Amino acid sequence: MMKRKTVLVTGASRGIGKAIAIKFARENYNVVITCLSNKEQLFETKSTIEELGRSCLPFIGNMGDYLVVKQLFEQIKDSFGSLDVLVNNAGIASIGLFTDLTPDGWSRIIETNLTSVYNTCSLAVPDMIHNKKGKIINISSVWGNVGASCEVAYSASKGGVNSFTKALAKELAPCNIQVNAIACGLINTDMNHTLDQSDLESLVEEIPANRLGQPDEVAHLAFQLTEKNEYLTGQIISLDGGWI
Repeated sequence: MMKRKTVLVTGASRGIGKAIAIKFARENYNVVITCLSNKEQLFETKSTIEELGRSCLPFIGNMGDYLVVKQLFEQIKDSFGSLDVLVNNAGIASIGLFTDLTPDGWSRIIETNLTSVYNTCSLAVPDMIHNKKGKIINISSVWGNVGASCEVAYSASKGGVNSFTKALAKELAPCNIQVNAIACGLINTDMNHTLDQSDLESLVEEIPANRLGQPDEVAHLAFQLTEKNEYLTGQIISLDGGWI
């Protein structure tokens, strides 16, 4: 009997991360899920995964803190051994004028959105190299491709994720490890519900698909990127309904 694969999905208490975690559970993976502080919602995700008959390891902590992530990986090793798939989804957004952006605000966004990707990859990659296989999916944003007014720190962090993805993919390709990113457009999550309804409607009018994307659509693409095709690596794949 083939050993069940294991995936780590960061930022999985809700939205895109939750949808990805559940998708991999449906595809017969052991699932490790994390969030920063929302224990109740994270354990709702855990319950859904376990109802599907899959093993789930929940972890609460800051993925931007290397020592915390090291503790997570120790638990993963004890529970499942090494990872087959890493999905870096943990992230935050902030809308505001650059002139109002404080050093603490900048550091928080860079730590959560970009340093977290370094931390998890740093700890996942050595075993993937040893096993000569692995998949890394980074959840990014179209604003990492083109930048967004009043979202300088967020755009910079996601631009960093995109460059990180391309560079690491080149380095790990000889080891049969694929690294790709999904640059999301306007997805129907709590993060985007902070916008006024009128602003949201105006943005939707700009999207050729004439609607928001759904978390399940991101989850489906994330899973597809882990299946079979080992020549696809170093790509930033936009999922935005033709918007940008």
